Amino acid sequence: MTQTKHKILVVDDDQDLLRLLAIRLQASGYEVSTAETGERALAQLAVASPHLVITDMRMPGMDGMAVFEAIRKRNPALPVIILTAHGTIPDAVEAVQRGVFGYLTKPFDGKLLLQKTEQALALNSTTESTETSPAQNDRSWRQDIITRNQTMESILAKSRLVAASDASVMIFGESGTGKELLARAIHKASPRATQPFVALNCGAIPEQLLESELFGHVKGSFTGAIAEHKGLFQSAGKGTVFLDEIGDMPLPLQVKLLRVLQEREVRPIGSTQSVKIDVRIISATHRNLDEAIRLGTFREDLYYRLHVVALSLPPLSERREDIPALANHFLQTLADRYRKRVSGFAAEAMELLVKHDWPGNVRELFNAVEQAVALSTSAIISSAAVESALRGKTGELTSFEAARFEFERDYLAKLLKLTNGNVTQAARLAKRNRTEFYKLLQRHHLTPGMFKPAVHT
Repeated sequence: MTQTKHKILVVDDDQDLLRLLAIRLQASGYEVSTAETGERALAQLAVASPHLVITDMRMPGMDGMAVFEAIRKRNPALPVIILTAHGTIPDAVEAVQRGVFGYLTKPFDGKLLLQKTEQALALNSTTESTETSPAQNDRSWRQDIITRNQTMESILAKSRLVAASDASVMIFGESGTGKELLARAIHKASPRATQPFVALNCGAIPEQLLESELFGHVKGSFTGAIAEHKGLFQSAGKGTVFLDEIGDMPLPLQVKLLRVLQEREVRPIGSTQSVKIDVRIISATHRNLDEAIRLGTFREDLYYRLHVVALSLPPLSERREDIPALANHFLQTLADRYRKRVSGFAAEAMELLVKHDWPGNVRELFNAVEQAVALSTSAIISSAAVESALRGKTGELTSFEAARFEFERDYLAKLLKLTNGNVTQAARLAKRNRTEFYKLLQRHHLTPGMFKPAVHT
């Protein structure tokens, strides 16, 4: 298996030092990208997806701490090392206290640079290692999650970190955003990966049956209980229990679930004996639980038991750059299922998919592609077929006038990533002429070449 290189983004306004850092890190086998300003570094984050950022402390415009704070908001799991002169060591120490991984003083020792780099990457490694377990040394744990979106990558980085613990995780997100998919990924990346993953939709089962599904029952405990039944907590063994739509759980069962979490044991309906359990709990909801607590429909004490780590999945409309990859993946899967010779989408058809609002998120996209494939009569899905699947409803990309300035850079980056750096296509999608579009790129220190696919020789 080919080893995946760690990617490092180096930021420094000193071009000679920037070149030296890049050479040393590349010589050690790292894939290095560089930026001469903090602004350009943030623009490159959406493209480079680095595993580590090394930045100078003092730079014109955005300094190293400003870069760190911006990174922390977008990707809290991404480690940052700061380069500092002797006169700014107190600032560097304060930076470490605020969450920076570490600092190096100039002139720095090459061996110390590599040592610090290895330590930072070991903390947040998502590449393969021959010394770790299968769940840790590859990306198979997240193989079902298709994304190029920076927010999604940040969520996956957090998921990888929390997977190593037994902390309860609560996943928020609109219906159809892939909450169960993320829960399964966390399970696969955890030490419990070889144990069962058991899922239950709390809103899909009548209240009188939900308790039995969760905790089990003994024979004869109620009408229809003709045999003993192990509930999900027992069936999961030492695995993971996923409670989907936890916000729909009735209050009486919330009380019983809280007791189970506190005592780490369940008592099946009709039994006088409790059974010890050792499971990891992941829950999910599309509801506003803070509002539910205020209204008295969800227990605050249960909320804090389940809400140790929170992950919020963005709607598909906020990760449009993922739509082409998702649509093509679904097309291949469905073409095999229906034995159809369908190979792709017409350019106009893909543009319709990218522009659609997707209130039903990824699930709605899958359904639209499924209809288009099932009814296809040619190898290429036409725009007419997509329009039919969408029932003629296509949304619009957010206009530049309505977008706030701080999100404008991400919007431009998404367009260029989507078109692989093709300015003509990007400008057309944004409904702007090329001259105006280039001015916007210059304002945000973006260049089309940053988004063109790498050419391997």
